Amino acid sequence: MEDTTLTTPIAAEETPTTSVGATPAVAPAPADTRDRNRGGGDNRGRGGRRDNRRGPRRDTRQKPEFDQKIVSLRRVTRVVAGGRRFAFSVCVVAGNRKGMVGVGQGKAADTPLAIEKAYRDARKNMITINATPEMSVPHEIEAKYAASRVKIMPAPGKGILAGSSVRAVLELAGLKEVSSKLLSRSKNNINNAYVAIEALKKLSRTKIKTK
Repeated sequence: MEDTTLTTPIAAEETPTTSVGATPAVAPAPADTRDRNRGGGDNRGRGGRRDNRRGPRRDTRQKPEFDQKIVSLRRVTRVVAGGRRFAFSVCVVAGNRKGMVGVGQGKAADTPLAIEKAYRDARKNMITINATPEMSVPHEIEAKYAASRVKIMPAPGKGILAGSSVRAVLELAGLKEVSSKLLSRSKNNINNAYVAIEALKKLSRTKIKTK
């Protein structure tokens, strides 16, 4: 006799099928926002500002050998056939505060160029002062230039007692404990600066006593 027992087929386990050459999808990792708050990435800190953590910049410019001071700055006019031409006239006192000082003048169409010309003229006419070891004058000196007359005297313990452009000459020359008196009524700062130079030139014939 035939066996008529019914048999039910066993269902096969379902397995996921993937296409050939395809890569399984991977969930993106959550972005870490802590680096942004710490200034990482684009170097932004709180409030969206960039963090500049560089050190202070160093000034690589060299200090000039001579200091300078402007004692006169004027705008001058020259009348020509086509009209008027304007220029700037500058008088500069330059010195190293160690016994060297000079006065120069320059004229140009713009102020910076006029100052540069005057500075070069002052360096060309530089003099060396025969001063005492205490950077003072050994005795009274008097000089005259144009309409200006000046007297320079030692003043121990009083510093620099001078006015007008004579003070600029004495300071940039490095002199200390000296006083000056203008014997003329001239208010011309250029002449007053030149008369101070003429007075200091007379010290070249003086013998300084060294201790």
